[in-house]
Amino acid sequence: MISARERSAADARRWRTASRDVVLDRPIIAGILNVTPDSFSDGGNFFSADLAIEHADRMVRDGADIIDVGGESTRPGATVVEEAEEIRRVVPVIHEIRKKYPAVFISIDTTKAGVARAAIEAGAEIVNDVSAMRLDSDMPGVVRESECAVILMHSRGGVEDMATYAHALYEGDATDVIIGELAARAKVATKAGIHSERIALDPGFGFSKLSSQSMSLLARLDEVTCLGFPVMVGMSRKRFVTEAMAGAEGDSVVGAADLPIQDRDVGTVALNVVALTNGANLFRVHNVGMNRRALDAAWTLRAASG
Repeated sequence: MISARERSAADARRWRTASRDVVLDRPIIAGILNVTPDSFSDGGNFFSADLAIEHADRMVRDGADIIDVGGESTRPGATVVEEAEEIRRVVPVIHEIRKKYPAVFISIDTTKAGVARAAIEAGAEIVNDVSAMRLDSDMPGVVRESECAVILMHSRGGVEDMATYAHALYEGDATDVIIGELAARAKVATKAGIHSERIALDPGFGFSKLSSQSMSLLARLDEVTCLGFPVMVGMSRKRFVTEAMAGAEGDSVVGAADLPIQDRDVGTVALNVVALTNGANLFRVHNVGMNRRALDAAWTLRAASG
């Protein structure tokens, strides 16, 4: 006899990779692994392969379903990394994670088709492109040919300025425009031959958006889910998280610019629970354990309430 839990898993929506599915029967957590010297939150902490693998070990123990490996920062003022250097940073790490943890999904956070191709050959099953395949015309072909899953994130501009406010001027209602631009990128992907079941969307919180625009987007996240794709949110430790905390607590909270990075985790958890309630399936985070516990509790409570 099939149990209720097994029936739930069987009926759950699935996000397809080339060889297996990510079953969306609970919150799916992607742990961030920055193999960079300059990422805004943990730049340099895991720059060596050994330190990166140790951190991956911790995230797997804490309940990560996906390890998201990135070799190029998109922090404000970041500089573009040469393709060969980005490959040098990420491929050994991906290869080792795949060997140690065959059940864990690996995503490659890159805008470059050549890096994506090398990462897939090393064991990555998901391409996480923060430009939604805008910056490299060869990326749709790599995704289509490999049949990997892909995350299309809304952003504007290039690697150097997409995380700034340089492109945060929207004509009309910002949320309407953002959702429209994201839908257009999904259409580009499907027209390129990428199956819709392999696509997930990320509204790009904090990228080319004022904090007020990110908060409006979060409140209307259900409209992103209505596009018909799984939705990832990447709010972890973003500046607008601290501004949301300040808005909730008034003048008693330290200013957004002064709050230590790790102290943003509690705000991240709170906003991720809101995103879960509004339809998000996937959560890209730095603190895996804290988010795992909170999101699982929220999911259980929501299921119990019908």
